[in-house]
Amino acid sequence: MPDRTKSHALFASALQRIPGGVNSPVRAFRGVGGEPFFVDHAAGARIRDVDGNEYIDYVGTWGPAILGHAPQVVVDAVREAARHGLSYGIPNPLEVEMAELICAWVPSVEKVRMVNSGTEATMSCVRLARGFTGRDKIVKFEGCYHGHVDSLLVRAGSGALTHGRPDSAGVPGALAELTITLPFNDTEALEKIFAAHGPEIAAIIVEPVPANAGLIPPLPGYLQKLRDVCTSHGALLIFDEVMTGFRVAKGGVQELTGVMPDLTAMGKVIGGGLPVGAFGGRAEIMDHLSPDGPVYQAGTLSGNPLAMAAGLAQLRELERTDAWAQLEKLGAQFEQTARAASAAAGKNYAFHRLGSMFCLFFTEEPVRNLDEAKKSDTAAFARFFHHCLDRGVYLAPSQFETGFISTAHTAADIARSAEVAEEALRRS
Repeated sequence: MPDRTKSHALFASALQRIPGGVNSPVRAFRGVGGEPFFVDHAAGARIRDVDGNEYIDYVGTWGPAILGHAPQVVVDAVREAARHGLSYGIPNPLEVEMAELICAWVPSVEKVRMVNSGTEATMSCVRLARGFTGRDKIVKFEGCYHGHVDSLLVRAGSGALTHGRPDSAGVPGALAELTITLPFNDTEALEKIFAAHGPEIAAIIVEPVPANAGLIPPLPGYLQKLRDVCTSHGALLIFDEVMTGFRVAKGGVQELTGVMPDLTAMGKVIGGGLPVGAFGGRAEIMDHLSPDGPVYQAGTLSGNPLAMAAGLAQLRELERTDAWAQLEKLGAQFEQTARAASAAAGKNYAFHRLGSMFCLFFTEEPVRNLDEAKKSDTAAFARFFHHCLDRGVYLAPSQFETGFISTAHTAADIARSAEVAEEALRRS
């Protein structure tokens, strides 16, 4: 087992000053047991901890590191931007460049506003949808995480069609009642709720490919059904493409499927590793934002020049190198080796992949929604995770997270990871 003495000491200190010892819950390793390691530096597809242990990284800072860690083109862009100042609180040219690029790449977006996180983006989409429609209720889906927004931290109650209940302390029940939570991929439940509450529903918000309960693809025609139901009832369709945007394709899932939302939340990849978010959509909807309209939204660091420079550099490099074709090739290799490793270990676990995003569910049954994902053997996953980690392969420390491949990963990295995974599967 690798020596992690320094990480252990750091975590002990962190527990004294930071709730749970971490600044985002999944980092605490509660889903797999044990303690987190602390990173000293990262480059390409590898991270090195403070004790000198090196890992092939499939977390990729939870998605943004699509070119790998610290790509030179992004580092150079940030360094150059920093020479001119770190923040202005007044418009800068990079904001306009980013807005023009997003509108050119994302099919449904005519106007866009920058924010500082995916959570801000989804929160703003919900407020804008309510302000535009004059309605209060929101529909979301089990297993879709849209950030720690009060209105969206709810899940289903005792049945599929019940109103939501708070999924976190501090969320008022009265607010949660305005959110209706449905099972993903269930067309019948969707139709029933709109038949009962259609005139009250401002919007559906959905990860078009849920990636916060593992990775769960929509059934054929399901996204178009969401579009049709919203159109029929005068509700808006919000795609949360914080994870999938600019990663699975230049224009995200909406480019791949041709299904156009009214609003889109974005983040991660467009920041090049720095804090960022964005939301955009049809001009007539976006024009309801202040200062032109009555829906208020603001942010001191929105459009920060460092984040804009980093994001623009990363996006342009993706386009210049046609990175999506490379990522698909690497993803296909990863899927092939992962399935082969699972079979060699005598397992028939469900494996889902979309481009460079993937998840191995520790269940041999189909996974089409959160309830089916929860059938996974989380204890076996925890054993698998730690075996991989101890042998230099870092996967997300939870069964219900998605893994990410970057252009910095090599065929040799993937082959080595498959060897480790097969051994871990045999022991889990």
